[in-house]
Amino acid sequence: MKRLLQALVLLALLPSLLSLAPRLKAEHPGPVVLLLDAEAVREEARAQDQGLLEALARYRTLGVEGVAFPERFVKDWVAQGTLLYRTGRELAEAGLPARPDWYYLKGEAWLLDLLARAYTLPTERLGPWLGFPVDVQAFPAFYPLEEVRRAKEAGFYVAVRPINHRLRRLDPSLPLVPEGADAVVFAGLEALGHPYRLAEAKALVGKPVGLIEGTPQPGLQAFREAGILRLFSLRYEWQLTLPPKEAADKYVLAARERGHQLLYLRPYPYPEDTGVFLERIQEGLKASGIPLGKPAPRDFAPSPLRYAAWAGVAAGLGLLALGLPVYGPYVTLLLLLLALGYAGSQAGALLAALVFPVLGFLGPRNGLWMWLRTLGYALAGAVFLSALGSSPATVLGLQAFKGVSLTLLVPPLLVAYSFLEKDFRAALTRLFLHPVRLGEVALAGLALLLLALALLRRGNEAPLVPELELRLRSLLQDLMVRPRFKEVFGHALFPLALFLPWPRWVQNGLLFLAALGVASILNTFSHFHTPLPISFFRVVNGALAGLLLGLLGVILVRRLRAWWLG
Repeated sequence: MKRLLQALVLLALLPSLLSLAPRLKAEHPGPVVLLLDAEAVREEARAQDQGLLEALARYRTLGVEGVAFPERFVKDWVAQGTLLYRTGRELAEAGLPARPDWYYLKGEAWLLDLLARAYTLPTERLGPWLGFPVDVQAFPAFYPLEEVRRAKEAGFYVAVRPINHRLRRLDPSLPLVPEGADAVVFAGLEALGHPYRLAEAKALVGKPVGLIEGTPQPGLQAFREAGILRLFSLRYEWQLTLPPKEAADKYVLAARERGHQLLYLRPYPYPEDTGVFLERIQEGLKASGIPLGKPAPRDFAPSPLRYAAWAGVAAGLGLLALGLPVYGPYVTLLLLLLALGYAGSQAGALLAALVFPVLGFLGPRNGLWMWLRTLGYALAGAVFLSALGSSPATVLGLQAFKGVSLTLLVPPLLVAYSFLEKDFRAALTRLFLHPVRLGEVALAGLALLLLALALLRRGNEAPLVPELELRLRSLLQDLMVRPRFKEVFGHALFPLALFLPWPRWVQNGLLFLAALGVASILNTFSHFHTPLPISFFRVVNGALAGLLLGLLGVILVRRLRAWWLG
């Protein structure tokens, strides 16, 4: 039966691999555009008595071909002098028949005409003044439309950043998305029209929409039909703490390893730093083979061949049921129900991530063959996970994979469970009566600490990532597709566990910790927004680096043991 299930896993691999072809084609890196924030450049242009387009022309020589126009607020127009703002009380004291509790604006006729129709508010005209019953200083108030038009005529890639507001009208006659804009990147924490007017907003936008990494914007999924472009930007306060080259490397990494197409930039206070920053970005993109140009939304139709992966997952469940020494079928059924109840449509992908990291530990402990078997099962699981979980929504990052934490927690626990003997009552009795030794308690505490670290340290923003590790990550990603440290650590433990004469409980403990690294392989592939080739080479680099470190560790431990024993 076991041989039949293993053959079924192999048979399911080929169509599952073929089903990934549409995703691989859609994930081809580039082109990307360097998108400069217009308002960040404006102050610099004024300091040099230049217009915005003159400043942009200078940046164009540094590779910048895009400009983003954030929507202004009424108070921005007032600060610029385009509008005058007065309370009704002030105007009444000046002798005008203004309502004391209203608020009034005066200035450019084109802008006042737009503002008169912009909000679901009553208005009144008082000569050149436009009045509102509420203070509108913090209301969105369109763009410098002439600058938008001139930037487009100059050949720049133009993005606009409209602001959602409950009182604004979503009227096609209003330039919420000016004619000629190439993309829309919503400003603020929600999409235009959220939560109740998304259909109206969708009809107005009609352009590809930027998905900002690290900034969830409710309602964004409604605009998927127009196309989604992944956008990367650094918070300006953080950017200023980074040297220009280090900041630039983060943009290059985003384009190379996470498929970002819009690189949203703000200049440094000093032109020299900005020059280094932009030059480094261009060098990194060129070295990575990523062209500059006009980005297009990436989309694909999932292949029907992906359903073959369900056969592989079912075979994996069968192997788990046969391989667990105690109540294997019941544990497997419980796992199936957990996945179906928790992940729903993503249940197959979650099962692949939970089951296949465990299968390699269920066979004989025959040295590096066990390591190869475990790695092979994990990679097979990664294929099934990717086949069943890859969709335009997950690859774009619009829909998160349900169960990311479970992929790191459940497989090591199942591996630990597999260490039980068939006569588990006698084994548990021996364990209960086993005399407690301080060394064993320390090792058990270390194992629990490492498990907690693996769960808490997910991502660069995790609370327990030391500064030294962040610097080492940065160095490694300049040299290669950086492996995950959990995987390097896990692979290194295989030779240490299998080639040294440990007591059985110590070997079990080392293999339990190694299971953390193997589970991380599936966790790597569960980040669907990362291109498949990047995830693959990350895993391969981690396996090779970990194996090499583990073999060196075996040599070191053997020599240390010989020295200790005299």
